[in-house]
Amino acid sequence: MDAHIKKVYVPMTETGFYILLCLKEENHGYGIVQRVKEMTGGDIVLAPGTMYGSLSKMEKDGLIRFVREEEKRKIYSVTPLGEEVLNIEMKRIERLYRNMKEVQ
Repeated sequence: MDAHIKKVYVPMTETGFYILLCLKEENHGYGIVQRVKEMTGGDIVLAPGTMYGSLSKMEKDGLIRFVREEEKRKIYSVTPLGEEVLNIEMKRIERLYRNMKEVQ
């Protein structure tokens, strides 16, 4: 992983984290918005501008890839680089959670 990717994506925003998490299975932008809303009980609702801007940037940076188009919807999936970034972030979140529990 090059320094640019690490600098931009570690630590991740919630938006970036949920996009990569959702794209472990192929999906499109609106599907990701719905999945995140469902996963978070409606606490996080990704705005279309934020979603599509993030998808575009992540595709350009090689974290996700365009798979195909279905009914005018672009379907994406996470790349090996995206998986690597997601795993780094999940380990960071696990460490934060573990440290929080130790202090309580």
